[in-house]
Amino acid sequence: MDADKKMDADKTMCPTPDDKMLKILHDKWGYDSFRGIQQQIIESISSGKDTLGLMPTGGGKSITFQVPALAQSGVCIVITPLIALMKDQVSNLRKRGIKAAAVYSGMTHTEVISTLENAIFGGIKLLYISPERLSSELFQKKLSHMKVSFITVDEAHCICQWGYDFRPSYLHISDIRKIKPDAPILALTATATPKVVSDIQKQLGFKQENVFRMSFERKNLAYIARNTTDKESELVHILKSVNGSAIVYVRNRKGTKDISKLLNGNGISSTFYNAGLEDSVRDMRQEEWTEGKVRVMVATNAFGMGIDKPDVRLVIHIDCPDSLEAYFQEAGRAGRDGLKSYAVMLYNNKDKAKLERRINETFPDKDYIRKVYEHIAYFYQIGIGSGAGCRYEFNIDKFCQYFKHFPVQVDSALKILTRAGYIDYDCDDDGKAQIKMLLERNELNRLDSLTENENAVITSLLRNYGAVFIDYCYIDESLIAHQSGITVQETYMILKSLSERRILHFIPRKKIPHITYTQRREDMERLVFSREIYDIRKEEYKERIKAIIKYVTNPDSCRSRQLLAYFGEDKSVDCNQCDVCIEHRNNHIDENNLDEVCKRIIDILSDKNPHVVTDIYNAGIERNVVDAALKLMMEKEMIIVKDGMIYNK
Repeated sequence: MDADKKMDADKTMCPTPDDKMLKILHDKWGYDSFRGIQQQIIESISSGKDTLGLMPTGGGKSITFQVPALAQSGVCIVITPLIALMKDQVSNLRKRGIKAAAVYSGMTHTEVISTLENAIFGGIKLLYISPERLSSELFQKKLSHMKVSFITVDEAHCICQWGYDFRPSYLHISDIRKIKPDAPILALTATATPKVVSDIQKQLGFKQENVFRMSFERKNLAYIARNTTDKESELVHILKSVNGSAIVYVRNRKGTKDISKLLNGNGISSTFYNAGLEDSVRDMRQEEWTEGKVRVMVATNAFGMGIDKPDVRLVIHIDCPDSLEAYFQEAGRAGRDGLKSYAVMLYNNKDKAKLERRINETFPDKDYIRKVYEHIAYFYQIGIGSGAGCRYEFNIDKFCQYFKHFPVQVDSALKILTRAGYIDYDCDDDGKAQIKMLLERNELNRLDSLTENENAVITSLLRNYGAVFIDYCYIDESLIAHQSGITVQETYMILKSLSERRILHFIPRKKIPHITYTQRREDMERLVFSREIYDIRKEEYKERIKAIIKYVTNPDSCRSRQLLAYFGEDKSVDCNQCDVCIEHRNNHIDENNLDEVCKRIIDILSDKNPHVVTDIYNAGIERNVVDAALKLMMEKEMIIVKDGMIYNK
């Protein structure tokens, strides 16, 4: 009996794994309980099982790896493709007193080594790293000495070759599993069809299938597909009718600037964001939008992943994306605070043709791909049988101008040639190098250990970039090299050396597009594109295009149910708030009730002032009845609707 009492006492004194996790959750995040499937995922990965978690945007993915990482000994490796997200999460974790760090481009070699060694000696609990870093010899060498609790793969759908956002760098994850075979994998994603779910587990080498699903249903989010011949006017009308922060997605960079200008011209404060802007400009604009200094962010799909703004009331797509996966993820950035929000897709008769045209742009004819391969060889003057291992900078605009190609198709052809193994096409956007002086001017003047060339480089920097003592400045390495009388490569090595010696901080330019011949040049007629490389992928892409067309043109099925069915949820119910559900309800509205509502609307408009539709919604009438009454009144020419305002005729 006494022994039993002692065992009970021991159980009280020693917290169970669940109690330990809850204590961490409460102490570090202030929550008293997990939500959704968080606890199930945490229990699974903590027991050493490979685990896949499917959680919609805003579902609390980060908790599922951050909490168990603190509960276990060793370091949790977090693989994510988003540098901005890495920095943001590391900053937030450190504010909570959690040892976290990240390795990303722009860090010096010394900083990278210091961070990795910190992880080896127990100074870090969560180490964030980009998938591109996984294959580096330095990382793999340091990883072999780390005690790893588990490996987290965020945006795990990127590893699926049949998915909408495949990234070859994710395939290197299997390499680090060989180095750390006992470390379980936690894969997380917000968008995955049943086929992608299966492939993620296969690609990551799951020991057995193990999936936890959280419903993708967003009860506070109304999905709308609106057919309009004038998208720009409809966009302005919607933004004037619905209050709150908004994101407008467009397909190309030029469109972001044009639409932002249109909105500002209509009294709607906005800014724009795309991958062609400098990092500092993108960061500044995202901050302005996040803090509410501007209401609308007009952006390409370069914007959004990892943003933490819960009060977005409206996400509008002025151009149709080419997959429901992309649309669902982007639309899901609205209403993360749980309040009523809207996701609107604008389309018209031209969109079907535009979407179908993307199929041939993304998968050009095989003979066209062969022609691009041959023209690349002409461009660099590489003979058949030679070129293996050669690497060249690639100016796509110059190439297209010379050989009369279109950039979009060339870009697609080069990616297919890369997947086929003939070349390696590295198409990262170009970006200028940056520097900031770490020493004061008087300290710099007292340095007596500088070489003649180092002195020349520093003199050129100070002559051209006076603000380098205050903040980071973009620099032109070619200009510095010319003024210093040395080569660009020598300039780069000097800047790197000065950075390692903490005289200045040098952030090298991003990689400009390069083409590397991974094997000798072949006769173009001998190029082979397997079914896996080309035909199956093209068929998958066609199916995604068909799905998005069906979604916007289907007037009979609830929008939410269509999306959920696409992701494998067949037991859903009508949302009663999308345009399809509202239209169905409108068709069953009592005519006597409708007449009464029309009279109430006339009373509201009797002050002779224009009103926005929210004025009528706020009168306590059901929205679907208001919409039906307004439609009837416009048909009878009782009212006029112009620029989002309602007038009593």
